[in-house]
Amino acid sequence: MERTVSELARLAGVSVRTLRHYDAIGLLPPGRVAANGYRYYGRPELLRLQRILLLRELGVPLPSIARILDEQDDEIAALHGHREQLVRERRRLDDMLGAVDRTIAALSGDEAVPDAEFFTGLTAARSRLRDELAERFGECAADGFEKAVRETDGWTREDYERLGDEGRRLLLRMASARNRGVQPDSSEALELIGQHYQGVLELWPATPESYYALGDLIVENADQRAIIELVDGELVEWLAAGVRAYAVQRLGYVQNDRKTVREGV
Repeated sequence: MERTVSELARLAGVSVRTLRHYDAIGLLPPGRVAANGYRYYGRPELLRLQRILLLRELGVPLPSIARILDEQDDEIAALHGHREQLVRERRRLDDMLGAVDRTIAALSGDEAVPDAEFFTGLTAARSRLRDELAERFGECAADGFEKAVRETDGWTREDYERLGDEGRRLLLRMASARNRGVQPDSSEALELIGQHYQGVLELWPATPESYYALGDLIVENADQRAIIELVDGELVEWLAAGVRAYAVQRLGYVQNDRKTVREGV
């Protein structure tokens, strides 16, 4: 059975624009193109799209996906390989989820969490954040974060819990503002975001550019999302927008006119 590009997009849960992009870069050409220019996709294309989307979910960039698919002639063997990747990814996510849960419990002052487990969770969360800062902003930013962390070497559990309480109180004030309809780029919101910015500076020497980019990290980093959603499940996007607005309006960050487009669609 053949499907038009619109039908395939609905079936796969992707946009028509995505399928056209995949066609343009040679990743997923249609099975045939009719005289009127309509693209038609058959079962081989549907199976290829399934593998493309699977590899995208695993974080594989489009150029690498093209190479992988071109090198794999045996579809069954390829799918077995993708399944093994998914199993490994599930285990990794399960481990991360457990670590995030322990960190949330610890920072929430859960007395049932032993001190050893508290500091183990804290160290793991810091390590993940350090790696993400390095990936997004370079080793210099990650080194700055490590330097700030070293300055807390003598802190006790009570010191960390006090810091966590301060952070939660700020998030609660932000949540209250959001619930009242305060826009994240308003003066009232930016006053709250300013306190967030000062807190960030205590742990990381963020530049206007990197603080703006921190908006993406807040949304995409599992640890950060979990802490914020514990206070308000709808606060993450509001805070991320506020961070970007603060960087522009209060720190003077100027966005590049050229849009930054992630690889692929």
